[in-house]
Amino acid sequence: MGRPKPLLPWHDILLVEYQTSNLIEAGVAEVVVVLGHEHQLVAPHIRGPAVRYVVNSDYRQGKATSIRAGLRSADAQADGILLLAVDQPRPFALVEEIIEAHHRQKALITSPRYQGRGGHPLVFSHLLRGELEGVTEERQGIREGFRSRRGEVNEVEIEDPIVCLDLNSPEEYEEAKVRYGA
Repeated sequence: MGRPKPLLPWHDILLVEYQTSNLIEAGVAEVVVVLGHEHQLVAPHIRGPAVRYVVNSDYRQGKATSIRAGLRSADAQADGILLLAVDQPRPFALVEEIIEAHHRQKALITSPRYQGRGGHPLVFSHLLRGELEGVTEERQGIREGFRSRRGEVNEVEIEDPIVCLDLNSPEEYEEAKVRYGA
């Protein structure tokens, strides 16, 4: 992206602020932001009730290290685990809908879908915490868990393509700002 993604402007605030505030507004009890590259620039923008950060010094080894770092820092008694990357901005109403669907179905895993494509955020039951703590890049992170539990995934059809939005390039970011009024 050419600059830290968490510091990108999105709806008149920084992307990391947008994500954390929407997660809290959607009912997430605790938000653990996992920082890696240029963490010292992002850390001052992590604030709010029930919001904190942890620095993953192993971030160069892949996303699985960030998942494990976040889980080590999260409340061990949490009844669910929601995973959402900072470059996947989601409005609070969408996050709330996914959480409610997860609880309503008493699901092991809940995944939003848009026209057959998987999206985010993903919500996992606390029963899968041990599996999540064991994810590795070699076994393709959480994808392995999805494959092994395919029949147990609560797929929630969402009529908004934002569930698949992932800001991976300057062009995607600029296009998304226009499309979503950010």
